[in-house]
Amino acid sequence: MLLTTPVPATSAAPMYWRRTFPGDPVQAKAARAFAAQLLHGCPMLDDILLVLDELAVNAVRHTRSGEDGGCFTVELSQDPRQVIVGVADQGGTSVPRLRRPCVPGDLARLEECGRGLLTVDALAARWSWTGGEQGRTVRAVFGNPPG
Repeated sequence: MLLTTPVPATSAAPMYWRRTFPGDPVQAKAARAFAAQLLHGCPMLDDILLVLDELAVNAVRHTRSGEDGGCFTVELSQDPRQVIVGVADQGGTSVPRLRRPCVPGDLARLEECGRGLLTVDALAARWSWTGGEQGRTVRAVFGNPPG
């Protein structure tokens, strides 16, 4: 008879998931469901899902990911101290940038679009992007970095 001893999972082991979605705005909902299932119980989950939604929609609206046949890729990594959310797109001519918040009375700055990265900046501990016209990844970090 073979006896086995269960080996407890270590909470220190980092986890990593990646999934590619078609470049359609409705796929932001599928990306949120993907993350919600994997990060169930994470205390920062609501903020993470809101930021993921912003990044996915930006990828579809502002890059070649939103063109016919385009796609974007969601990357999630989690360790005991932080969660990193990344959205890789297929590039474009614009670059991710923060727009300044509206000043009361400045009606010219009340556009309905263009404030998503302000949300990312407010909710994430930090965010960054790498890449260029051929493709880029925008990442948001939640929690405290190890060390």
